[in-house]
This record gives sequence, structure tokens and C-alpha cells, in this order.
Amino acid sequence: MSGHSKWKNIAHKKEKTDAQRAKIFTKLSREIIVAVREGGTDPNANSRLKDCITKARQSNVPSDNIKRVIERAAGSGGAENYESVQYEGYGPGGTAVIVEAMTDNRNRTAGEVRHYFDKFGGNLGAAGCVSWFFDQKGILVIEDDGLDEDALMMAALDAGASDVTSADGVIEIETEPDAFSAVRDALEGRSLLSAEVEKVPQNWVTLTEEEDIKKMRRLLDALEDNEDVQNVWHNWENEE
Repeated sequence: MSGHSKWKNIAHKKEKTDAQRAKIFTKLSREIIVAVREGGTDPNANSRLKDCITKARQSNVPSDNIKRVIERAAGSGGAENYESVQYEGYGPGGTAVIVEAMTDNRNRTAGEVRHYFDKFGGNLGAAGCVSWFFDQKGILVIEDDGLDEDALMMAALDAGASDVTSADGVIEIETEPDAFSAVRDALEGRSLLSAEVEKVPQNWVTLTEEEDIKKMRRLLDALEDNEDVQNVWHNWENEE
């Protein structure tokens, strides 16, 4: 995985988050609701909820808002029945795309996702058609603002990180999914730019045709603008 390319993708997502905070909060709220339903309201005993709270804070969601969502989820019974679904397919130029959604209406969400793929030159495929060449990894990105890189590396590796790399003013730490929370906790208080368990492609695709690039951008924008869609993973190398 190219550190430079990866950081460009993260920066792009951060810009969208700042511009669309209300929509991002709606998506994060759904994640929190499902996490509370599955494991309760105590983040110390519910690792999924703890991860959701961390993501919300990284997106500048106020603590009071997070607290209200947790309380609403704990007290609303079965009023909000969201379920996680995953779609897989091919975008323009043979790119691989995975869409993770959280929805209270599978038919609506499936229809909208299929429409986006069809409209922008892609094909929605069967389950498993592209997920086999994505690896699930914990990825933490820290701003290199003069910190002691050796001390950071030792702290990350001691907590269970599998790799640490530095490029373009950031340090990227990779973990296995089951070690992600421990590594993130060990680095608490550092300048974390991003911390998430991601689907990392084994191979990247570079688009050279201008029409493919335009369609791929429109496909990603349409998917990420949909309130049911939580994450979009792909192997387009030159997104920036």
C-alpha cells in the first residue's frame, strides 16, 4: 500500500467530513445505535461502541450529541431497527468497490446502490465477487509534528501493531483487526488524523481514461452522499 496515496485518500475524506458534518453525524448515529443494541451503553465493556465514539470525536461531533444518541438508543426499544449490509461490485475501468451500509429498509438501499453502479459505468456483483482481494486491517494515521518516532514505533509495536511507516509528514500504523483497539488506546493523546479498521486492497488499479476517472468520482460521490452508506472501499490508486 502506498503511504502517499493512502494519505491523499484520507485527506479527501476529511475534507468531505468537514463540509457535510450533519450527514456524517447521521451515519455515525446509526453505528452508535447498533453498537448500543449489541453490547450496552458502557464503552469500556463494549469495544464497538468505544470505536464509534472515537470516530465521532475525530469528526468533531460534540460530546453532548454523542451522549444523547447513546441515551436514545438505550431507551428507544425496537423503534430504530438498523441492520448492516454489504454490497460488492466493479466500477469503471475494472476497479473493485465494496459498499458497507446500515439500513432499516434493505430493498430501498439495494435499489439505490444498484442504480449508482449502473448510472456511472459499473456493475453490482454477487456477494464475495471482490471482497476476497481486500484484507481487513486496522489503520491509524498520526501527524508527524516533531514527535519521537522511535518511541512511537515502540509503543505501537508493544501494543500489537504489525507495521509502522512514515511518509509525507504522517506516520501510518497497521494492525490486525483484533489488535486495533489496544494499539489505539496505547497511542491516545497523540495527534491522530484517522483511526479505523479498513478494507485494504491487495492490488491497486490506476485509471488512465478521463471518462473512467469522471465516472468513478461520480460513483464514489453518489455512494458517500447516501445516508444509508457507512463506508466505501475501493482499489483506485490515483483518486487524488
